[in-house]
Amino acid sequence: MKLVAAQIASYAGNLEANIRKHVAVVERAANLGADGIFFPELSLSGYEPTLAEALAILPSDDRLEVFQQLSERLGILIAVGAPTRADAGVAISMITFQPGLARCTYSKQQLHADELPFFTPGTQQQLFACADHVVAPAICYESLQANHAQQAADAGAQVYFTSVAKSERGVAAAYSHYPAIAKQHGMTVLMANCVGPADNYVAAGQSGVWDAQGDLLVCADASAEALVLYDSSAGTGEVVGLSG
Repeated sequence: MKLVAAQIASYAGNLEANIRKHVAVVERAANLGADGIFFPELSLSGYEPTLAEALAILPSDDRLEVFQQLSERLGILIAVGAPTRADAGVAISMITFQPGLARCTYSKQQLHADELPFFTPGTQQQLFACADHVVAPAICYESLQANHAQQAADAGAQVYFTSVAKSERGVAAAYSHYPAIAKQHGMTVLMANCVGPADNYVAAGQSGVWDAQGDLLVCADASAEALVLYDSSAGTGEVVGLSG
């Protein structure tokens, strides 16, 4: 199995431009043999909490059908980030597309205090099957909470995929926490972080992969767009730069 964490910069508030960018990145990942690709938190809108109400979409939005078509054609799992409309407000969600399956949505269950004025939490864990591996998603803040990783491990996850929008401080916290939970639960941990401006800070990249022993296999740098690849059969990772 080959999984890709896409480290990209999103266009703040521009869904159409971000969809086009995501399509190009998915094509690049598929050419590298990826079975699945995951994008950073709120990747289709940019991490912009104050804009979330205006930018929120339904998971069934027709503009996202391009990802289902890509998934079918390329045989790849695609997970994108977006603010979605929920009964109680706006959720921070990961919308996932897989060949032959209906799109599904996982919404962040544990919100940071700064997010509470803008978002409502999700209510349940989601699992994905990718090339015979069980993958559990986590979205930023909740991925630093021990009980969320425990929940994923108890559900049978072999891979814990974290979709984040972290500053330099947040990345430091992740690099302290992820090795510990990887080793504790015997799960591979992948982090897809964004780069560039996000809300009132600059996202600090360094997307990476920790194996089930808690060892860092590979990581991107703090500012460049890149694909971080994890090959489970070889137990290796590599970084491929994105130009343009």
